[in-house]
Amino acid sequence: MSGGTMKSVVIHAEGSVRVEERPMPTINADDDVLVKVVCSGLCGSDIPRIFAGGAHYYPITLGHEFSGYVERCGSAVSDLSPGDAVACVPLQPCFVCEECARGYFSLCRHYQFVGSRSEGGHAEYIVVRRASLFRLPPEMSVEDGAFLEPVTVGLHAFHQAQGCEGKNVVIVGAGTIGLLAMQCAQALGANSVTAIDINPEKLRLALALGADRVLNSREMSAQAISAALETQRFDQLVLETAGTPQTVSLAIDIAGPRAQVALVGTLHHDLTLCATVFGKILRNELTLVGSWMNYSAPWPGEEWRTAARLLAEKRLSLSPLIAHQGDAESFVSAVQALNGAPMQGKILLRFA
Repeated sequence: MSGGTMKSVVIHAEGSVRVEERPMPTINADDDVLVKVVCSGLCGSDIPRIFAGGAHYYPITLGHEFSGYVERCGSAVSDLSPGDAVACVPLQPCFVCEECARGYFSLCRHYQFVGSRSEGGHAEYIVVRRASLFRLPPEMSVEDGAFLEPVTVGLHAFHQAQGCEGKNVVIVGAGTIGLLAMQCAQALGANSVTAIDINPEKLRLALALGADRVLNSREMSAQAISAALETQRFDQLVLETAGTPQTVSLAIDIAGPRAQVALVGTLHHDLTLCATVFGKILRNELTLVGSWMNYSAPWPGEEWRTAARLLAEKRLSLSPLIAHQGDAESFVSAVQALNGAPMQGKILLRFA
């Protein structure tokens, strides 16, 4: 197989997205694994890498949410075999810094990252280190493996908050990450689950996926939302997944007494909290929980094992979250059509 070429979706610095023939990657280290990619998702974080010059280098093949089959293994890999279904674990921690030694892999000081700091899974084949692969349970479909990484984002926030069981979970932002976290909260025994967004379609989807209640924050004030949450104001876990100054402020503003507020969304604009909202952190004795990436010890973390179990048990509904899936050419068209705007659902690259 070495020496051939493969299809790859390549991003160039001027924001152009093209299907190109690229050399087949080769196994160079004894812990390398060659993977034949089946399914690879576009992440919201990829959009600035494509349209806003935000990649570490160009030209680059992105893609850190992918699954496929092991094709070949390096000599030191004894626990994977050709034909095994795997998903990418994109963080590549150094495993030796003090953060890694304590199991804080998300905080590694010297990390690399598949599909961001190195070539990713928007290609027919990829070579990654053994530590960057999670073997999928046999009862789980290989295609669902492309959702494993996005599922673990919400699960890491729950891990940071010491779980969601028995809590009244409020999801601020009903995008892909929010709707996956919402379904996970239900499956893991949350007492109630509420979704908040400004988009009526996303709220309808949240209801269809089992939310106990949905609230439109464009139509309701923070005060009205708090009143609607009155019966669930204790043991509250608020998950902010939208990553805008308004939604972060809202998450704090609506949080009940002694609530946990887990901050997941990445901000791209400065946040100014008005004095009354800041005062709620003090007066309600809130716990603010920062959540970064999706890893814990033992590597890659309970988030990954839980996500695989929930997907294998078909506890999460994925197809309503998919806006587009298709081959390399149709994937490129769907990505170009975004023109820098956020996705309104997951865009998936599917190889035959």
